[in-house]
Amino acid sequence: MNKGLAGKQRGGFVLGLIVGLLLGLAVALGVALYITKVPIPFINKVPQRTAEQDLEEAAHNKNWNPNAALAGKSAKAASGAVSVAASAPEPVEPAPAPATALKPVEKQTEKPVEKPADKKPESRAAAASSASALAAAVADPYVYFVQAGAFVKADDAEQQRAKLAILGFAAKVTEREQSGRTVFRVRLGPMDAREEAEALQRKIESSGNEANLVPVRR
Repeated sequence: MNKGLAGKQRGGFVLGLIVGLLLGLAVALGVALYITKVPIPFINKVPQRTAEQDLEEAAHNKNWNPNAALAGKSAKAASGAVSVAASAPEPVEPAPAPATALKPVEKQTEKPVEKPADKKPESRAAAASSASALAAAVADPYVYFVQAGAFVKADDAEQQRAKLAILGFAAKVTEREQSGRTVFRVRLGPMDAREEAEALQRKIESSGNEANLVPVRR
């Protein structure tokens, strides 16, 4: 009697163990399937690019021309030349203040007071011209550059600068990031008066070179 009862208990324990293992496997399988379907944090948040998107971007960048729209006009196509869009004025970095050295105090000698009548007409004309130029600079919040092309290669920009130097124009090559690319700009200036910059722009264009007016906030 006792042996039969003990055999039944052992058989129930084995059956329960088998059922428990099957249930555990089923739960583990369900969890694994759920994890494979749910995106992993910090990894799957960025969408994967397809081959079609890569081909489309490559085709778009093939004919990229940063000289396309500068100062509201289409730039002239030149070999290797690209133009930087200047729809918004560029900020000018403030120049560092020059270091002033302390000088010994010198004995000042009295100078005769110059009367207005003693000034020469040329001096008065120069003072009036300086005053008018200062007033114009205060009224106009921009300085002006004339850009004679922008290039994706530094050698092309240097060739353009040398070409302008032969014609008598002193230009500089500056480097700037645009749309994730480095662009080398050939510019002349800055000039305080817009009229002066426009006159220089016309001279460069008449020599057969590209020229665009670029206003930059002071």
